[in-house]
Amino acid sequence: MYIAQAFRYKHDWWRYALPFLGFLGLIGANYFVIELLNLDVNEIMKSELERKGSNQFFLENLIPFAIFLALLFLWIYFVHKQPIKTVTTSRKKIDWGRFWFGFGLIATFTILITAIDYYSNPQDYVLQFDLEPFLILALIVVIFIPLQTSFEEYLFRGYLMQGIGVLFRNRWIPLIFTSVVFGGMHFFNPEVDKIGPTIMVYYIGTGFFLGIMTLMDEGMELALGFHAGNNLVTALLVTADWTVFQTNSVLKDISDPSAGIDILAPVLIIYPIFLGIMAWRYKWKGWGDKLFGKVTPPIETIQ
Repeated sequence: MYIAQAFRYKHDWWRYALPFLGFLGLIGANYFVIELLNLDVNEIMKSELERKGSNQFFLENLIPFAIFLALLFLWIYFVHKQPIKTVTTSRKKIDWGRFWFGFGLIATFTILITAIDYYSNPQDYVLQFDLEPFLILALIVVIFIPLQTSFEEYLFRGYLMQGIGVLFRNRWIPLIFTSVVFGGMHFFNPEVDKIGPTIMVYYIGTGFFLGIMTLMDEGMELALGFHAGNNLVTALLVTADWTVFQTNSVLKDISDPSAGIDILAPVLIIYPIFLGIMAWRYKWKGWGDKLFGKVTPPIETIQ
């Protein structure tokens, strides 16, 4: 039902292709300029952080996502003639309880696991809490992180999940496509340079996790909350010199990362446990049909 309801609105293939290709074009142009000018992205980031400070640099990197989200909403509303609610959920109204459940689940887990690691390996962390810049960071994070994560969720788990599902009339192709492209979008993150391409298992695995969550629950609320909770708490709690989020967080991780259990554990152990908790909480049934079944147009279909 979640994917199929897109049939009720204007769903020509080109309406979905244009914004997606435009977004890929921006990423490609950015990469082309970096390669053409032989720019050292890490050195540029370091220089900008020193010149502007981490809060200003962080804010400037989040603002484009807020603009992209607004543009995506306008495109959906005016070009597809589709209410944003129907891209969000198949329910009669958005279930904010589900949003906060997803948010709380990952927020609680992140805080607990970080606290355990901090007290088990204190040599790997530096306490860098400074009240004034932290409060400024908190304000930036609370306002802009949900916009950043919502853009990614609406683009991949919402807009493209529905668009590709309408085009191929099944569920597994949009799940695979959106998960792989979502993960691939993170290929240019500094973590890849530091840890290596193995970390792409984590990024693509996260895409599948959020996609499965969306299809099984017939809506994006859990994924929206989970993604926002993950990025928001991480930005406030811990940072490192090699991460995409370099912030005035409480802790700084000074350990040397490696592509080992830290990469595989979330995908192979933690995510399945989270899905099990959500399946129990929301009584998910029909896994095979919801993840691999056909998408049938409703009677009232708009061509």
